[in-house]
Amino acid sequence: MAGLSYGTAARIATRELHSSRGRFAFVILSVAIGVAALTGVRGFSSAFRVTLLLRARSIMAADIAARTYMPPTPNELAGIEALRAEGNDESPVTELLSMASASTAMDPLLVSVKAVDPAKYPFYGAVVLAPAMPLTQALTDTTVAVGDDLLLRLHLKVGDSIKLGTEVFRIAAVVEDEPDRLSGSFAAGPRVLISQRALAGTGLVAPGSRVTRRYLFKLRQGTPGQALSDAAVAALKTRLETLLPEAQIADYREANPALTKALDGATGLLSLMSLVALVLGAVGVAMAMRSHLQQRLDSIAIMKSLGAGSAQVMKIYLLQTLLLGLGGGVLGVVLGIGVQMVFPLFLAKLLHLTPTLQLEPHAIGLGLGAGLLTTLLFTLPPLLDIRKVRPILILRRNVETMDDPFATRVVRKLRGSGAQIAASVLILAGLVVLATRVSDSRQVGWTFAVGLAVSLLVLLGMAAATLWLLRKFLRGTGLRLPSVLRHGLANLYRPGNPSAALLAALGLGVMQIAAVYLVQRSIVNEMQVSTAGNVPNIFLMDMGSDEVGRVRALLMQQPTVKGEPEMIPVVSSRLMAINGVAVEKLKLQHMGRGGLGLNLTWPARADAPPAGDLVVEGKWWTAQQAADAAQHPLVAIERARASRLKVKPGDTVTLSAQDEAFTATVAAVYEADSRHAFSRAEFILPQAALAGLPVVWYGGVHCDPSATATLRRVLYEHFPTVTVIDVAATLEVIRQVMLQVIYVIQFLAAFSIFAGIVILASAIAGTRYRRIREVVVLKTLGATRERIASIFSIEFAVLGLIAGAVGLVFANVLGRYLLVHVLHFEYAFQPWLNLGAWLAVGAMTVAAGWLASHRVLGQKPLEVLREE
Repeated sequence: MAGLSYGTAARIATRELHSSRGRFAFVILSVAIGVAALTGVRGFSSAFRVTLLLRARSIMAADIAARTYMPPTPNELAGIEALRAEGNDESPVTELLSMASASTAMDPLLVSVKAVDPAKYPFYGAVVLAPAMPLTQALTDTTVAVGDDLLLRLHLKVGDSIKLGTEVFRIAAVVEDEPDRLSGSFAAGPRVLISQRALAGTGLVAPGSRVTRRYLFKLRQGTPGQALSDAAVAALKTRLETLLPEAQIADYREANPALTKALDGATGLLSLMSLVALVLGAVGVAMAMRSHLQQRLDSIAIMKSLGAGSAQVMKIYLLQTLLLGLGGGVLGVVLGIGVQMVFPLFLAKLLHLTPTLQLEPHAIGLGLGAGLLTTLLFTLPPLLDIRKVRPILILRRNVETMDDPFATRVVRKLRGSGAQIAASVLILAGLVVLATRVSDSRQVGWTFAVGLAVSLLVLLGMAAATLWLLRKFLRGTGLRLPSVLRHGLANLYRPGNPSAALLAALGLGVMQIAAVYLVQRSIVNEMQVSTAGNVPNIFLMDMGSDEVGRVRALLMQQPTVKGEPEMIPVVSSRLMAINGVAVEKLKLQHMGRGGLGLNLTWPARADAPPAGDLVVEGKWWTAQQAADAAQHPLVAIERARASRLKVKPGDTVTLSAQDEAFTATVAAVYEADSRHAFSRAEFILPQAALAGLPVVWYGGVHCDPSATATLRRVLYEHFPTVTVIDVAATLEVIRQVMLQVIYVIQFLAAFSIFAGIVILASAIAGTRYRRIREVVVLKTLGATRERIASIFSIEFAVLGLIAGAVGLVFANVLGRYLLVHVLHFEYAFQPWLNLGAWLAVGAMTVAAGWLASHRVLGQKPLEVLREE
């Protein structure tokens, strides 16, 4: 066999594959499932993300928004014009307070004026008007659109006129919804929408006027239908921060923190699912290929006895591995495309949107490449073992000196294992490359690969230690165990049984599947809170302390109001110094001229943060510390504001309210829950620290979205000075988006778990052919089918329970790390869930074992003995 050509090697490999089609079914299926999960989940999640982020952009009405309280300088205007010249689009939004009057009302009314360019605004989403008409028709030089609460307060109707500044305008329509209602200013007074040209003629904007300017940017579009890259958004955001140093810059991902957190969590989880499926597929391939090569030891030994070298034999099985990887990869790509096509059909009714099917060559190429690479990498160690095969193995196959000391066996295994160590390093390097490409993050790639390697080593060590302890227990115990039980347990460490490798593979699979389930369960649970029916969608402003109780009582009487109204006291203040240094001397970027104005509040409970808020640094004060706050003030600061001010727990801030300055120590930094009214204030102090200061109350309540207009009228009739802001329509958009994210996460998690179960079944199936000889021996010795089935069931159950216990421990560790440190969600250990999962793993291992091995019991002893 000297000089074996690749053609000859390919014919031998193909002939062997053809003669053993059934044996390779699980190998190809393992590769196909992994590739299908990678291409299908990645392709669908990419298309879904494109569609979803378009919805997210509509909440800001743009890709990026810059808010400033200063008029633009000539240099800033030139910079904005340069951005337009590059293909980006920009539209200004001006917001201010003014007085509006009408002939039907004796007193003028404070209103919130919002001026836009109707030809461009909004870039995403739509302004809903009644009667329906284009925004360019509603906003002209002589017409405006108003909120229905303005009509109610001034006793007007569509077609009547109001006066703003020096001009009179006809009311052309009622504003029912604006896409950027939540990202705009929560100013007091009913809404008036006007064009920029009309505002310029009113005389309301003069030098020194208190005006909020927002610049909305739409990035230059690349390939139609493709999502803008995060890098492009970040690059423009960085340029704007340099161009507008006093502006607060935010992109569409920051339009609503709850939605942003959901999107980031979903994206991270989808990437994790792809990696999970890929690694489980690789583990299945390794187990099945190792089993196949063990079955071919006779053939390998015979070829070597006829003069074949190790390199020539390895060439045959290397080509065989490539054919298996290519076959599984092609099948996986076809299945992945099917997954990508079927998912929208199943989810269309739930999502109310159907992502466009786009066959991405990159995803297909990545899937094929990953299938081939993982097949080669994980079959490299068993292929290298071919070098150790000697013809004499025909006579003493699978015999180990089990009575040798443990240290002696370890030394024997380590001796001459340099190639295996090199193969392991190569596998780790390959996993780093694959994980980096799949997750689009070098850090995630390294973390995943190193974490996987450490997990495998620990799992292998624990599996070997468990088997050693089990052997010691059975040999040393004085207990008289039933023979069937004793035989089933002893089977775990019989010569030639790859129990340690199988335990590691099962433990790894359980860890990956359980971690995905725990992470998606935590994310979904938290997002379901966001979609609950008690999230405020009506906000109340400018309530006096004497009105709060009566407003609360009135709201509780309304049948359309759900849950308890949220009331928050607000004290206006200014930041004077940080750690004794005046703010004028600090370099605080992107704060704006109004950035030093603060809203202070106190929590409902003295010793706990407001509902939904999460302490991320420091520690919340105790009830005793709250009582002593008049002498020793403490403060908790919202995380984004703390980051801008560059403060941390232990620092001091000097605040001034009503010309009374006091210094408070930062006790905690917290993440605000934007779904609740308390998110309006970014500084929380104990009530004693704010005693005696003037307070204005704000509130939030959830009302049936179809009855918000009625509730607004009731509130106006009883409390005409309280401003009511209706954001039900905008919050409903956010709610629908988050529901869509929940459904997609659940469907993709179910697919990933299903893929993992199939691949684990293939790993167990890899031991099927090892059991044939044992069945033959037992039958020859007189064992019945029932006894053999009992022995194997005990073996499968113990394997599953041990692997389940180890895998679930690692799954909780991994899940906690991902949730807390990567995705920024809460983690809670669930004992009953873990107990149920542990028992389920044991049951599924028995079921999978018999699904792959049930035909073994029907094996005729003579058929096997004739092969000896």
